[in-house]
Amino acid sequence: MAGKQNTVRRERERPAIAAPAASGAKKLDRLIHERLRLGILGALSVNESLTFNELKKLLDTTDGNLSVHARKLEEAGYVSCAKSFEGRMPKTEYKLTASGRRALERYLDHMEALIQAMRER
Repeated sequence: MAGKQNTVRRERERPAIAAPAASGAKKLDRLIHERLRLGILGALSVNESLTFNELKKLLDTTDGNLSVHARKLEEAGYVSCAKSFEGRMPKTEYKLTASGRRALERYLDHMEALIQAMRER
């Protein structure tokens, strides 16, 4: 019975702390919320464009990992991708789209609101 009482007590205490984050989590853009995709958008938000290799180095990730996450952002319309050649070397360049910038701003505004709500508790 004592174990059950502790469980009930913890459940009563938890909603006051977790409620803002739980309700806010539904509104988060899950596409952006992933660490590497947020890093890509963040890097592109302060640079006009970045090449695949620049992003890979900046985010300290592998070719495959960056490729998969960049493609998801491209499919969502958050980044544009242009492929070209410099001499005989392929060059992939990414830019943040207007839609991507708006999505990132909404995401950051939402995260700031969640942080503020947690600090007010």
